[in-house]
Amino acid sequence: MALPSQMQGLLLVGDGYTRTPSAAALEAMEPYLQPGSIAVPAPGPTQALIKVSLASINSSDIAFIKGQYGQPRVKGRPAGFEGVGIVVATGDDPYAKSLAGKRVAFATGVSNWGAWADYAVAEAASCIPLIDTVRDEDAAAMIVNPLTALAMFDIVREEGEKAFIMTAGASQLCKLIIGLAKEAGFRPIVTVRRDEQIPLLKELGAAHVLNEKAADFEAALRDAMKAEQPRIFLDAVTGPLASTIFAAMPKRARWIVYGRLDAEPTVIREPGQLIFQHKRIEGFWLAEWMRQFRDRLGPAVLEAQKRFSDGRWSTDVTAVVPLDEAMARLPAELAKPNGKVFIRP
Repeated sequence: MALPSQMQGLLLVGDGYTRTPSAAALEAMEPYLQPGSIAVPAPGPTQALIKVSLASINSSDIAFIKGQYGQPRVKGRPAGFEGVGIVVATGDDPYAKSLAGKRVAFATGVSNWGAWADYAVAEAASCIPLIDTVRDEDAAAMIVNPLTALAMFDIVREEGEKAFIMTAGASQLCKLIIGLAKEAGFRPIVTVRRDEQIPLLKELGAAHVLNEKAADFEAALRDAMKAEQPRIFLDAVTGPLASTIFAAMPKRARWIVYGRLDAEPTVIREPGQLIFQHKRIEGFWLAEWMRQFRDRLGPAVLEAQKRFSDGRWSTDVTAVVPLDEAMARLPAELAKPNGKVFIRP
């Protein structure tokens, strides 16, 4: 199949990193992205060129386009960390060549040819050949959230305590973890910002759902901490909310930060807890986990596909936005709660 010489994409306006703090919400597209035409890239020796069917949008994408992620931007290149599509060209590496013509979930990683475009480039090792029963909506969100969910729930299992706590409880990632926890007999405590989110999360398997905006939030949090004694805190928010939760947790608590949805400074309320109560703070980055635990990656990928295929997991979809409408529509669609937004080239 002959490939076009040019493609459309949402191209990065900025370069490298920025030191200017910014909230996680995407208030407007124009400071960070612009629509444009760019040459279709050629894959490197170990890479695949993918005709994108659907691309997902994660909070890590928003941090990246703002220059606040752990990977520098390249001005003029398409954004977008993951998606699903058909491999239309490859490098000469044997595994890369074996992917030709296959439908794959992919992560663009450090290729700097993102998924918010007609075509994307990914390392062949970051492409997952898909079984037919996995929907595009699930496949396009197959890597970042599902693998993070499986990896972080492994941390919970290894700690040994049945209860754990998560912020951003209504996020797609937390819903996946709640499902894992319910199956394994664990008791997740989650925080949300709206009362209407509470019944759904309890039905999914959350033991406690606390509205962080409620007047009695801190009292309810203390009661949950006393009753459940969670040791693991999986935090996507940081800021004052996370500070409050960590201060209320019991001895030997581990605060694991994997996102920063709140731009406000994060304060350690009582540093003495780190000394005398043996509490600790650490970070989680999926890219690092994938490098460190290569032996777990294959089984995790297979498990994610099985769960999406048999219906135990399903991606809640807020909107599928055509690429040529993305500049106008994405901020408003991303502001809606409870589901994922996708871009369709």
